[in-house]
Amino acid sequence: MPSGSWQTDATPAFNSLASSRGSGVIPFHIVAEGTCWLRFADDQTTLEAGDVVLFPFGSGHQLGSGRDGRLVTPTKDLPPKPWREVPLLRYGDDVAGVRMLCGYLQCEALGFSPFSRSLPEFVHVRPGASGGPSWLDSTVRQMITEVDRPRAGSVSMVPRLTEIIFIEVLRHQIVTSAPRAVGWLAALADPSLSRCLSIIHEDPRREWSLEALADAARISRSVFAERFRAVLDISPIQYVREWRLYLASVALATTRQAIADIAFNAGYASEASFNRAFARAYGAPPATWRASAQS
Repeated sequence: MPSGSWQTDATPAFNSLASSRGSGVIPFHIVAEGTCWLRFADDQTTLEAGDVVLFPFGSGHQLGSGRDGRLVTPTKDLPPKPWREVPLLRYGDDVAGVRMLCGYLQCEALGFSPFSRSLPEFVHVRPGASGGPSWLDSTVRQMITEVDRPRAGSVSMVPRLTEIIFIEVLRHQIVTSAPRAVGWLAALADPSLSRCLSIIHEDPRREWSLEALADAARISRSVFAERFRAVLDISPIQYVREWRLYLASVALATTRQAIADIAFNAGYASEASFNRAFARAYGAPPATWRASAQS
């Protein structure tokens, strides 16, 4: 809750994690009251009450009000965890000020490169504005209420509301995509490609052929292959491989399943071939990557 003239540091809040596009840490800000500016790259944007901003790759940015204001460092001023309630920070003594909810999401799906490549560095949504999701406004208000007037379960409710807001922001990105947009979100907006992606995700271990995927998309094989590559910049069979490797990364990070079994489930005939493919995609062999992820 800063007031007067102020500004934050432009250093990424999660510097050690934000250095990788696949870190999964997504900082966000929700303006509960007042207005402020946001600087990102070479642009400055005015944020208003109800606005939601996300930085899918943890990119450095700066918030502030007025000019040449004092530096505030919310991430350094937070009390130590665990928190029984959402912590509240106050800066300044003026009655009029800016109220913001700031935090981050952990989105493991950013480890799936076709998805992460489709996201912009900066997302700004104004609920209820032209093209903005109207019902998002009520979800934002509920989240603010849970923070302002904590009740039993509020600490658990806020993360769930944050997830709902993130999903709605992604839906907004899909709906507002240009007709010839490219990327994973654009593919979801295409009925034929969306059907294809859905069956791949539902049955990743199936030995998919181009013919079977084209049949699912309900278009000819040649049209399907051309459209898939034009939108997603990879072939359908390569997409299947990347999805299997992503699922393998989830298994490595969250289970104690043997690497040989994970390799088999990912469609590889040998653990050695899986190790090579995984290292090319994730920058480290499976065992090394697992140790780092589970730590």
